[in-house]
Amino acid sequence: MSREAAHSPAGATPARHPRGLYVLFATEMWERFSFYTMLALFTLYLQDKAEGFGWTAAQATTLRANYLGAVFFSPIVGGWLADRFLGYRRAVMIGGVFFIAGHLLLAFPTIGIVYAALVCLVIGNGLFKPNVSTIVGNLYPKGSHLRDRGYNIFYMGINLGATVGPIVVEFVHRYYGFHPSFAVAAVGMAISVLTVIVFRKDIEPGDRRKGHEDVEDASPPTAIDAVPAGRRIVALVVIYLISVVFWMLFFQNGSTLTYFANDNTDWQFSGIISNAIEPFFVIAFSLPLVWLWKKLDEKGLEPSTTTKIAMGMFLMAFAYFVMYFAGKAGGDTGKVSPWWLVSCYALMGLAEITLSPMALSLVSKVAPAKVRGLMMGLWFVATGLGGKLTQIGVYWTEWKHSTFFAVLGGMSLATAFLLVLVLKPLKRAMPGV
Repeated sequence: MSREAAHSPAGATPARHPRGLYVLFATEMWERFSFYTMLALFTLYLQDKAEGFGWTAAQATTLRANYLGAVFFSPIVGGWLADRFLGYRRAVMIGGVFFIAGHLLLAFPTIGIVYAALVCLVIGNGLFKPNVSTIVGNLYPKGSHLRDRGYNIFYMGINLGATVGPIVVEFVHRYYGFHPSFAVAAVGMAISVLTVIVFRKDIEPGDRRKGHEDVEDASPPTAIDAVPAGRRIVALVVIYLISVVFWMLFFQNGSTLTYFANDNTDWQFSGIISNAIEPFFVIAFSLPLVWLWKKLDEKGLEPSTTTKIAMGMFLMAFAYFVMYFAGKAGGDTGKVSPWWLVSCYALMGLAEITLSPMALSLVSKVAPAKVRGLMMGLWFVATGLGGKLTQIGVYWTEWKHSTFFAVLGGMSLATAFLLVLVLKPLKRAMPGV
């Protein structure tokens, strides 16, 4: 048996993923079912005059942007609490309870309760999200080539939930309305928490517990261990800043792209169901991409994690240039074929799996062990900044649709070229990843 296999925290070998990965796959699948169910409904609910509050698109977009900013800033606190006090598994459990409460509160039709629900969801995400992702990385030994592919598999769970959720609530909403649809999200979250309870033994090897402060200490050293912790953290911060732009563009899927699907797409569905298209493509592309990385790795040709992230930014730019032409095709106000939106989401899905799971893997490999939960939390802070910047959507009714999409595509393209310029120094700060 190799030293890597012998000292794996979860018994993972170079040819096998740990059982805990599949437990966390299911845990995250049901949590994302709940999360994206809520996001698919939220802006349209706020604007609805019968069941909601009759807000304008700009008002709904602003509240959603503030919520996304807060919900992804909270993991920095949740990651720190898990590092110092709670442990990762316990933090996930507590976060799940807050999530359930938040989704249930949204089933009640008063604006005060809506704000209380958002507070619960922010707390729940802060405790849940970074620590699930950290446990995934901790299940693998240092230097394992399986870790990137493990995060790709984990990411399929995220997007399976994100695909099924909007499809389910499209029909629940059609027959029962918004409030029962929010209750459906609470059910999904309850299943997620139960999964952690029932299969706790499979994920405990990746937990941080008192007396077991460094889950990877038994593993042999790798090149990254020779890099000072401060330099590794600075390199991660550069990646975080790049990702802010990515998430600003990605999270248009629950606001301006949903408005386009609802008002400017020639089909028989509401904008709710459009939120299932992009995660469907993530699922469709994930296994072929894992297979491709494996084959390239066998030949010594697999791109570095940072190169994959740059590829994701270029793909996101192409997605928004597709929407620029979609806006032009409809004269910026008319309806167009749904294939424009489908094509955009196909590119966006490929961009997401090229960038997001790779960045999660990068954090787990590069962050010093003592602050790994905190650094995973900072990744989600970057996601939150991107979410807050989705407030650019207030210009949706001020600019032409084609102009709006061209601006977003240009931002992504410029960011991709900037990342290419700094790839070499990033690789020197993160050898072997």
